[in-house]
Amino acid sequence: MTSLKSKGKCSLCGGTFRKAGMTKHLETCIRRRVRSRDEQGGASVNLYHIRVEGCSLPEYWMHLQVRADAPLMELDRFLRAIWLECCGHLSAFTVRRHRYASDPIEDLDEEGMDTPIYEVLSPGAEFIHEYDYGSTTELALKVVSEYRGRLEHGEAPVQLLAKNEPPP
Repeated sequence: MTSLKSKGKCSLCGGTFRKAGMTKHLETCIRRRVRSRDEQGGASVNLYHIRVEGCSLPEYWMHLQVRADAPLMELDRFLRAIWLECCGHLSAFTVRRHRYASDPIEDLDEEGMDTPIYEVLSPGAEFIHEYDYGSTTELALKVVSEYRGRLEHGEAPVQLLAKNEPPP
């Protein structure tokens, strides 16, 4: 059986790269973008480069730029909008065995998703997102890096950096 070589498109430069090479490509592409925006001036913010993939379907993947000061609910909203949302199901992030839920249950020691991302994540952190507890879709996420960058006025707190092409 031959393995599927998943490819995706970089949203920054339009180039197409294999899944295995996209992280390395984005390091370069992000640096170019940061330099370009530095020349424009303005305030810079801390940003995270986060890789996302399906736990049971790793051929589905994407890379995101996320403001470090954004609450977890912004990342949840983005994941719902791009891949998951169907009927407003519950969702949760699990970070180092601690759960941040869309509708937290105190008896289960869950917290809400209003927690700023920088308080619970750092470069190298791996965590899980679950959507719909009945027929759960699980996503594996990893903070690839943290960097400073300038955002344009009104730019969303979560931006798509790259996404897989649909598998056959």
